[in-house]
Amino acid sequence: MRIEKCYFCSAPVYPGHGMMFVRNDCKVFRFCRSKCHKNFKKKRNPRKTRWTKAFRKSAGKELTVDNSLEFEKRRNIPVKYNRELWSKTMEAMKKVEIIKNKRQARFIMNRLKKGKELDDAANISEVKKNIHLIRAPHAGKPRCSDETSHKPVPRCPALTSAVSLQVKPNSWRTRWSRSWPKTWRWTSEAKKTLLIWTFTMLCVTEV
Repeated sequence: MRIEKCYFCSAPVYPGHGMMFVRNDCKVFRFCRSKCHKNFKKKRNPRKTRWTKAFRKSAGKELTVDNSLEFEKRRNIPVKYNRELWSKTMEAMKKVEIIKNKRQARFIMNRLKKGKELDDAANISEVKKNIHLIRAPHAGKPRCSDETSHKPVPRCPALTSAVSLQVKPNSWRTRWSRSWPKTWRWTSEAKKTLLIWTFTMLCVTEV
């Protein structure tokens, strides 16, 4: 059984499938489907049609030069097979097919690496150009160099004891939500101590 190749797209044409066109000069053209036959009648070049094997090989998208591709050749001299030679040939064909698929996959992955590097470089350059859209306006600027801003603020010992947290353990106010962010209330004594503390701190800073 001989498996032919489509003249236009190089797809396999099995016996009983496809169509054959014989020109006046007795040259035979085989096509896998009507799509390839119509493109042939329109005199389109297979090397300029992007979905054909001829275009992919000429554009460097597929493996073209490799030892695994030399096993598949057209041999017009018939070979007399016995059972042992036939079994060895079938095993060798399977091994060659596995090796060819692995090499083609490796070739495609190496070809796509360059595109990934170019995409990464383009993304980095775009981020550098539009960095103002994602960075805060004051990011990277030095802070205020005032000496008073770096001084530690003393705590008020009476403030913590005066504040009373009036929270019921099983009430809905204990839940943290956006509508009720604080669940405690200031007492009058706590307000007085806070005002006294702020007044004394202002006096200290003015001195």
